Amino acid sequence: MTKTRLEKIADCDEQIKQIKNYQKELRQKHNAQERKDRTRRLCQRMGLFESLLPGTIPLSDDSFKAFLEKTVLTEHSRRILDGLTAQKNGERPQITKKPPGAIPGSLGITGADGRI
Repeated sequence: MTKTRLEKIADCDEQIKQIKNYQKELRQKHNAQERKDRTRRLCQRMGLFESLLPGTIPLSDDSFKAFLEKTVLTEHSRRILDGLTAQKNGERPQITKKPPGAIPGSLGITGADGRI
């Protein structure tokens, strides 16, 4: 028996509903995987951080935040991060002379913009 146009429309509406539900399910799975990846990354990086600086373990959250602000959120740290980001993105890092007072063991690597 041939379907009427109304029946065909109803079938299409049902297919659209199923596809939208499938799309919603895929997005939920993707978001759940992103959360798992972020949690894993945070645990790995903080584990490494604590192994390198075990003195930070007993700090309160406020003290730890103050420590990070005074050490990591500096212009020097930003330049190092820019250089590492440039390397990851395939840009050629530039080797520069170490500035006076440079930290011993620092590499003097800069990004494409010339900053450390």
